Amino acid sequence: MGEIRKSSISRITKETEVEVSIDLDGSGLVNVSTPLPFFNHMLTQIVRFSGIDLDLKAQGDVEVDAHHLVEDVGIVLGGCILEALDDHCGIERFAQEAVPMDEALAMATLDVSGRPYLFYSDEILQGHAALGTPGFDPQLAEEFFRALCIGARVTLHMDFIRGKNTHHLLEAAFKAFGRALGKSIRVVGDSVPSTKGVI
Repeated sequence: MGEIRKSSISRITKETEVEVSIDLDGSGLVNVSTPLPFFNHMLTQIVRFSGIDLDLKAQGDVEVDAHHLVEDVGIVLGGCILEALDDHCGIERFAQEAVPMDEALAMATLDVSGRPYLFYSDEILQGHAALGTPGFDPQLAEEFFRALCIGARVTLHMDFIRGKNTHHLLEAAFKAFGRALGKSIRVVGDSVPSTKGVI
């Protein structure tokens, strides 16, 4: 195809400032900076296991709650993915990846469909403590994925199959999403993968 699948978006609100640049045909290069070390670690997993290149800088009112920052990063990253995909011509579209991390197992099923939807089964994570300083509440992962799905207009089913350790569960999920993302956006043909002719 030879098309450049890159995008850069900035978003500034009274709560956050987010700048994101991506290259869908990268090699896993990552430069991530937010005030939440654990979130940085999770974003890095997406990049390393999807093969995209990501440059992301974000700051916000984490002294109030990290929710604003995490959600807005999802919004902007999703928007970048959508913009870089352009007409979605030639992509694989569907992907499913299950990833273990020690006792934890998570599975991401992804459809780059043009229809934003998130199914997220995180009962296993209820009551788990925040990770890192400032803290990353495990519930924020769902907010991130929901915002990303809306921004990128993708369908994601995230299933936590088993596990005990909070870090392991979340890292398995972010790695699974990264691998599914990388497969679903890879170019395998020369037409739009839809019976409608558009996504």
